[in-house]
Amino acid sequence: MCASPVLKHAAANDVAMTEPEWRMRVDLAACYRLIAHYDMDDLFATHISARVPGKEEHFLINPYGVHFSEVTASNLVKVNLDGEIIDETDHVINPAGFVIHSAIHGARPDAKCVLHTHTVAGMAIATMEDGLKPIFQKATRYYKRLAYHDFEGKAQDLDERARLVRDLGDRNYLVLRNHGLLVCAPTIGQAFKEMYAMEKACKTQLAVMAAGGKLVPLSESLLEHTARQFENDAKVTKERPSGWESLKKMLDRVSPGYDC
Repeated sequence: MCASPVLKHAAANDVAMTEPEWRMRVDLAACYRLIAHYDMDDLFATHISARVPGKEEHFLINPYGVHFSEVTASNLVKVNLDGEIIDETDHVINPAGFVIHSAIHGARPDAKCVLHTHTVAGMAIATMEDGLKPIFQKATRYYKRLAYHDFEGKAQDLDERARLVRDLGDRNYLVLRNHGLLVCAPTIGQAFKEMYAMEKACKTQLAVMAAGGKLVPLSESLLEHTARQFENDAKVTKERPSGWESLKKMLDRVSPGYDC
C-alpha cells in the first residue's frame, strides 16, 4: 500500500486533488489490473474510463502504450469531453478510446464508469448476426436490455459519437458489432462485475453452439422475471456487499502497486 497517496501525488505534480478523485483513480487502476488478471485485456487497446467526481465534465482513461498490468492511480490521464488533457503528464491517449468514452460520458451522466473489451469470445459473439442470446441463466440479464451499434471502422471519427449514443440509449450493455463489448455502470466495481459476467456469457454461448443439440426453451415471462432479479441483485446493500473490496485485496497479493 502507498503511504499518503493523495498528498504524494499532489506534491509530485503540484496539482491539488480531492480525496474522492484519488479514490476514483485507485478503483479505476484496480479495474485495469483485474481486466489484465482475468485475461480480458488487449495489450494497449480497449479502455476503461471513469467520470471524475465534481462539477467539471472530466473523465479518467488509461495512458496509451502502458500495459493494463502497469496502470496506476497516478498515471491515469484526465481529459475533458473535447479530448484535452487536463493535468500535466508525459502520456497521451488513444483517439479511438476518446471517441467512444467521451460520447457516453457526455450523454449519460449516470454512467460513471464505461468499460470496453476486445476479447476473443466477445468479438466472436459481436460478429454473429444474432449476437448474445438469453438462452441460459447468466445471459438472461441481457433480455431486452442489450443494445447494438453497427461497425463503422475504427472508432476515430467524431461524428460516430452521435450514432453510438443513439444506439446505446438508456441501456447499460452494448455489443459493438464486428468489434467488441461495452458496459456502463454507476460504479467501477459494478462495471467490472458486469463485464466479467458478459464475457462469461459469450464464452458459454460459444460452448453451447459448439456442443450442438436441442436447446431448452425459456418463456418471455421467465426471461423478464430473471432479468429483473439480476437488476435487483445489482443494488448493493450493507447486508449484501459488492465484493469489490475483496477483489482489491486479491490484487494486493497478485498485482500490488495499482494504488500508487
